[in-house]
Amino acid sequence: MAYKDILVVADDTPESKERVQYAIRLAARHEAHAIGMMLRDDLSFAGYAAADVFSGDVDTRRQTEDAAHARVREGFERSAQAAGVAHEWHSTEGDPVRTTALFSRHADIAVIGQSGREGGAFGASRDLAEHVVLASGRPVIVVPHFGTYPKVGERVMVAWDASREAARAVADALPVLQQAAEVVIFSVDPEERGDRHGPVPGADLGRHLARHGVNVSVEKLSAPDVPISHLILNRISDAGIDLLVMGAYGHARIRELWLGGVTRDLLKSMTVPVLLSH
Repeated sequence: MAYKDILVVADDTPESKERVQYAIRLAARHEAHAIGMMLRDDLSFAGYAAADVFSGDVDTRRQTEDAAHARVREGFERSAQAAGVAHEWHSTEGDPVRTTALFSRHADIAVIGQSGREGGAFGASRDLAEHVVLASGRPVIVVPHFGTYPKVGERVMVAWDASREAARAVADALPVLQQAAEVVIFSVDPEERGDRHGPVPGADLGRHLARHGVNVSVEKLSAPDVPISHLILNRISDAGIDLLVMGAYGHARIRELWLGGVTRDLLKSMTVPVLLSH
């Protein structure tokens, strides 16, 4: 089992270069088709008055945006060609969440940047990853703003609470888990939700993944006075984890986004890429 097509949402920010490289490495690892996408600003509204149109400000901004898109596309295509990865590119207008969710539904997985750093750059959108994972029906890998991530799923942690969302994330991550050198199933205070777990928390999932050829181990930790997100981040650091797999808890509405506390905290403080599924 492998991913066959991987979407990466690029933009005109420095961190987008690492995100594109990460997606290309993932595509090469799975012999997948890479789909690059960059969002265009809608200059017909959103702060542009009629006077701006007649003054030529919009035309000037569009020319600048065209240059940014060409620059980002060139970088994507150069990286894909160097890695021998089949690829295609799309510069597209539309609502960022709806447009990205639509593209995501036609790919096995999407690679998106950590939210909150658009800074006015072309193609960037705040909170995009969180909205898309809840709206698209597809898994999303969120890549942090800072750092480089040459390893793509070699040492993986599954944050496991035996919920529907966590089970969905494991299923969507299976191609990565099967190729990983090591997978750790990590449960925090599983006794608090004993109705979800078997006699040994995580053991049933471990056996299931082992049948799929996954090299898996099971860990559990009880620390009721410590935030779960802190425990996960500490274990990631101690174990040299390069990818976290977890369920995205929450719901999306047209003008509202709500995520569970652990999901929200980890996306804010993430130190490695996170594969999310809802």
